[in-house]
Amino acid sequence: MTAPNEESAQTTDGALPVPDFSPPPHHGPLLQPATAPPTANTSRRALLVMAKQPIAGSAKTRLVPPLTSASAASLYLCFLQDVLDTVRAAARLEPFDPVIAYTPPAAQGFFRQLAPDFWLIPQQSPARAPDRIPPSQPASASAPQPETPVHHPDPLGDRLQFVLSTALDSGRRQVVAINSDSPTLPPELLCTAFQRLDDPRTDAVFGPCTDGGYYLIGVKKPPGRLVTAVQMSTPTVLSDTLAIAAAAGLHVDLLPEWYDVDSAEDLERLSTELAAHPERAPASSRFLTEPWTSTSSSQP
Repeated sequence: MTAPNEESAQTTDGALPVPDFSPPPHHGPLLQPATAPPTANTSRRALLVMAKQPIAGSAKTRLVPPLTSASAASLYLCFLQDVLDTVRAAARLEPFDPVIAYTPPAAQGFFRQLAPDFWLIPQQSPARAPDRIPPSQPASASAPQPETPVHHPDPLGDRLQFVLSTALDSGRRQVVAINSDSPTLPPELLCTAFQRLDDPRTDAVFGPCTDGGYYLIGVKKPPGRLVTAVQMSTPTVLSDTLAIAAAAGLHVDLLPEWYDVDSAEDLERLSTELAAHPERAPASSRFLTEPWTSTSSSQP
C-alpha cells in the first residue's frame, strides 16, 4: 500500500443529498451511497479504495517532473476513474459493498459526486476531524478546489487500521482495501482476494507491489500491528508486515504481484502497457495520448 506522499488538507465542498434507504446497522462513519444499490448485498463484504482528492500541488507530487503539478493531479483523477470502474467490474463477479476511504476530511462532496454508487468513509475518525461540508459550495469532480495543508497528518497505518476496523465493526465479515495508484489492476485479482479470505485458514491476504509494498490488504479481523507497527513507504513494507504476521501465528495468503505508479519510471511502464492495452485503464490511456512529458507543457 502506498502512503499519500503529500500532506492531508482541508477543503470546502458540498455534499449531495442522500436518498433514504436502509444501511446495515451500526454503520458508524460509513456513509451510504447516494444511489441505492439495485439489489441488497448479503455477502457482508466490503472493498475500500484508499483515495485522496486530486488537487494540483498535492496529488502525485513524485511525478513532478516529468509532469506539471496540474497534470499530475489530472492524471490521478484518471487513476481514480479507472480504479473505481475496476471495482465496479469486480462487484459484478463477486458480491461486496464498494467503498471509497477518502482524504482530506472535507472531500466528502467531491467523492459523492465522483462515485454516487459507492459508500464513503473518511480515512480518519470524524471525532478527530469532523466531516461537515457546508452545502453552499458544490463539489466538482473535474475542478478540485484549493486546500490548506495540515501539518500533522495521520500515518497511513493508522488510517488503514481505522477504515478496516470501522468496516468490520459495521457488520462486514471480510474487508479488502486497495490503493488508487494501480489503474490497470485486473478486477479478477480483487475477486481472488475475497475468495482467498473465504478459506477459514486464511487470516489475511496481501497483493505485493513491485516496489516492496502492497496494493491490497484483506482481513477478517482488525489488522492491528500488521499496519500500525510498519513504517510505510519503504521497500520493506510487505516483508516487515509478513514478519509481524508470522510472529503472531497468522496465516497470510499472497496474490500475484502488480505495480503502482509513483515515479517517472512507473509512469513509463504504465504508458507502455496502455499503448498496447488501452482498455485496461481507458481514462488514464486517454490522458497519456496527450503530451505530458514536459514540465513546461500547458496540458492540464
